[in-house]
Amino acid sequence: MHTSKIKVIEPKKIKWLVEKTSNEWLQQAIANPLEVLIDHAHCERKAAGAAVQLMFRYLCEPGLAEVLSPLAREELEHFELVMKLIISRGRYLEALPAPPYGALLTKKIRKEEPFRMLDSFLVSGLIEARSHERMSLLAKESPDIDLRNLFGSLLASEARHFGIYWTLALERFNREEVCSRLNVLAKAESEILSKLHPQPRMHS
Repeated sequence: MHTSKIKVIEPKKIKWLVEKTSNEWLQQAIANPLEVLIDHAHCERKAAGAAVQLMFRYLCEPGLAEVLSPLAREELEHFELVMKLIISRGRYLEALPAPPYGALLTKKIRKEEPFRMLDSFLVSGLIEARSHERMSLLAKESPDIDLRNLFGSLLASEARHFGIYWTLALERFNREEVCSRLNVLAKAESEILSKLHPQPRMHS
């Protein structure tokens, strides 16, 4: 039974990320704080768009819009927070060449239903999990107090977001199937990040 208030199941027994973020990425990000901040604004915008896209794709799926609509709004609120900090530093949102991460991970989504739905939930969840991990690193290690405070304030929401996608998958698919597919996608996600992208990005 679907309700408007989803009970998020934390994926404690699932290792979402196969590999931890490298120290090379952390040093690259710390050395380029504003570029990473601008890229993160794009990430928040894209995360909102991904949630809305799922709402439109599965328009009549019970219990989906009730969960993804507030998630999308929260992503846009995060976008506004990041934009505020960028503007305070004399910059504005600007186009940045995207790293291959998102496109390559999206290619792993199977085209046939219902596998497309499952993979879409898990890919979105993996992206949220990686964002959470990297924001945790910056909140702890960045010498920039504004960035530490910003990323630290977003951590609880990021953790809840990947928990939401995990829950959406478990509500609609067999747990064994979800875990098996997550394992495949998580390995692919780590392989994509195994070589550091030359340009500093949240998912470089």
